[in-house]
Amino acid sequence: MTKGTADIGNSLMAASVSRRSVLKGMGGLGLAAAGGGLFGMPRGAQAADSINYMCWEGYNAPSILEPFQKEKGVSISVDLITDSAGGFAKLAAGASKDFDLVSSDSPWIARMGPAGICRYIDDAEFADQYAEFYPQFRAPFQPLQFDGKTTGLPTRWGWVGPTVNTKFDKLESWSSYAPVFDSAYKDKICLLDWGDWPIMPLALYAGVNPYEELDQSALDEVRKVLRAAFKNTRAIVADLAVAQKGLIDGSFRALIGGGTYCTSSLRLQGHDYIQSIVPEPKNGLKQGIIWMEATGLIENGKDSKVAADFLKYIVSPEVAKQLAITEATCNLVPNQKAEALFSDAEKKALQMDYMWTAWDNSQFHTVAPNVDDMLAIWQEELAAR
Repeated sequence: MTKGTADIGNSLMAASVSRRSVLKGMGGLGLAAAGGGLFGMPRGAQAADSINYMCWEGYNAPSILEPFQKEKGVSISVDLITDSAGGFAKLAAGASKDFDLVSSDSPWIARMGPAGICRYIDDAEFADQYAEFYPQFRAPFQPLQFDGKTTGLPTRWGWVGPTVNTKFDKLESWSSYAPVFDSAYKDKICLLDWGDWPIMPLALYAGVNPYEELDQSALDEVRKVLRAAFKNTRAIVADLAVAQKGLIDGSFRALIGGGTYCTSSLRLQGHDYIQSIVPEPKNGLKQGIIWMEATGLIENGKDSKVAADFLKYIVSPEVAKQLAITEATCNLVPNQKAEALFSDAEKKALQMDYMWTAWDNSQFHTVAPNVDDMLAIWQEELAAR
């Protein structure tokens, strides 16, 4: 990697469109009620301890925070973020001293290590939590390691691949991303304008691994594949509700760049003809992408036991189940014991019967070395479209 963490964080904060930012106005958890306040404490009560928590919506639900506060006699103050790179940049700029925990996209939890703002986790202390995880997420879990030390615990996950309306198309047609460029699909494809998320799978289709250092030749291939996709695409959409509506009514045969994050909630509402799949590997290069959220402890000099207790709590089966099924989105969780708590309808919505196929055929999402270059190419080609 040629660029420093702070440079990547600052440029991404300016350039990327988070999948959360498009959900912000969708009527999920109310931000005015849920953000920047204390939960579960009687008016005028003084807690014996406090936690300052930076997180995405969903993690701040009163049904999650209040039981812990009451049991531990602790107050939790929440700072909501809508952009993982922006949240990281805030911590790296000095706010880390004001926070105890953060729940964000896993690459940014991992990067707290090299940034010097991570309170590393002793895997032995969290052995009981790891024992409840699926084997794929147990220690040592490489995506959250830095210099052999653990930066956080995984909390939610899913995959990015073509999302297909099977009322209008066959899943077999999407064994690769070829339909994005097929004239038979002209004006039937929607690209989600979500920062690097639509770029990564199209780069993979072009034979470029975006998670490696790219030379000019590889970046030229990224430009070519984006230009070709734009020419055949009906719409490039940042608004999730618009994309979902077009997918349901058949205006779009498929969405590219979202995957399970934007479709599991539709499936739970009864639209089970919508599926997110992972294409087959192409020339040995896996074509799907696994995304993950994680929660990490922040080095603020306090070495808070109650913060560590909250980390154990947030990955417990019952809380994991609540994190999985929210009003705005539904996602898989790493806790294997939580699986027994899901209804058959919820398991079907989350495509649990397919999750390890997706896992085995996917890259694991990290912050790519040339993400700034690829985002710039996206904007240039979009402007010229």
